[in-house]
Amino acid sequence: MLLRMALEHALLVALTERSGSGYELARRFDRSIGFFHSATHQQIYRTLRRMAETGWVDVEVVEQDGKPDKKVYSPSPSGRTELARWIAEPSEPTVLRDELAVKIRGAAADDRDALVAEIVRHRASHADRLAAYRAIEQRDFPDPASLSDAALRQYLVLRGGLRIESGFVDWCDDVLDALRPPTHRGPALPGFASEKGTR
Repeated sequence: MLLRMALEHALLVALTERSGSGYELARRFDRSIGFFHSATHQQIYRTLRRMAETGWVDVEVVEQDGKPDKKVYSPSPSGRTELARWIAEPSEPTVLRDELAVKIRGAAADDRDALVAEIVRHRASHADRLAAYRAIEQRDFPDPASLSDAALRQYLVLRGGLRIESGFVDWCDDVLDALRPPTHRGPALPGFASEKGTR
């Protein structure tokens, strides 16, 4: 049976890398695993409480001067066992469900201007995410050849994100080149030069 990742598993991975409070974990999640498995802060807090009830995380109460006590979460032995069990389970290959692709298929000639605007918007979003990933790569992994263990695995996941976003940018450029009239192809959209050859 192929299983899907639950938020519990994503949080166990994050806590295995570093213990922390619910607030700290939610902020770290936004900047790391959250790129690949989105969750609101409220969902994270609720899931942490559920994980504590099931015994997958240990909770240490830390007193703070002038502040409410802080609950610091870390994986329990049973949580690590569950994470190992989940990692060993087969996962479904990712199936692309992209609304923009369906719009491109269904667009008529009269829809071209609106479709081009939508593709430009998507292209900008993917370019922003690509730039964010590249900034993380330069900041956190300046020497990939020296990486090992957890840092190497984090870098490999980031490389996957870089390839995905770069591919989307290139695809949007291809679609825009094909949809624009021949006299408007190429650098017709300032600020949207192709990412090809920059990786």
